Amino acid sequence: MSGCLAANAWICPEYVGSRAQELTDATAQHVWITVVSVLLGLAVAFPLALLVRARPAFAGPVLGLTTVLYAVPSLAMFSLLLPLFGLSAALVVTGLVLYSLTILVRNILAGLEAVPAETREAARGMGYGPARLLWEVELPLALPAVLAGVRMATVSTVALTTVGALVDFGGLGTLITSGLQSFFKAQVLTASVLCVLLAVTADALLLGLQRLLTPWTRAAGARGPASRNPAPRGRLGKAG
Repeated sequence: MSGCLAANAWICPEYVGSRAQELTDATAQHVWITVVSVLLGLAVAFPLALLVRARPAFAGPVLGLTTVLYAVPSLAMFSLLLPLFGLSAALVVTGLVLYSLTILVRNILAGLEAVPAETREAARGMGYGPARLLWEVELPLALPAVLAGVRMATVSTVALTTVGALVDFGGLGTLITSGLQSFFKAQVLTASVLCVLLAVTADALLLGLQRLLTPWTRAAGARGPASRNPAPRGRLGKAG
């Protein structure tokens, strides 16, 4: 070794060049675990939110359980799941899914509950059944809150994925942990910076997606609070 590698410098282009494949593989694993965890979290959170809305008696148990799960320390969570999944990526993904539920369930509920009652009544008057009302009226109006929850859950998951280094499935977290153990400064700093960049990039992409899917919110903001209309055009009008 020579140069910054020999000096064990924090900022070392030589490290990035010589370990490019290792960094790429760790980043790809980090992204894969994050994406799968958030998507599975949405798949679980959505029916739970619908259950709570349809049966308010379940609100306490569901919201309470998801809050308790989020409060469980990651080491304890992985230890509890270890007998079921062993030392595998499934162990990390399952833990991250459970952590995401408290954010996703609450935001989905908040979005659905924010739909104006008169909008629902107008849709029912036009012959919308429960399923069509949900998919064509309520969900489009709830998208800003839902996507805000997805953004928070994604950024949180990017951070929590690093804890998967405990079982060697932590993406960039594995590099950070091994770098700390050997006091390899360039590895610790480079992996940490990449992790932060992943979180910022994911949030920016999801924010762009949110604005693309909810153009009426931008139009309402441009007109000012006095003239805001939260309903996306063309939804209810098509039933007439």
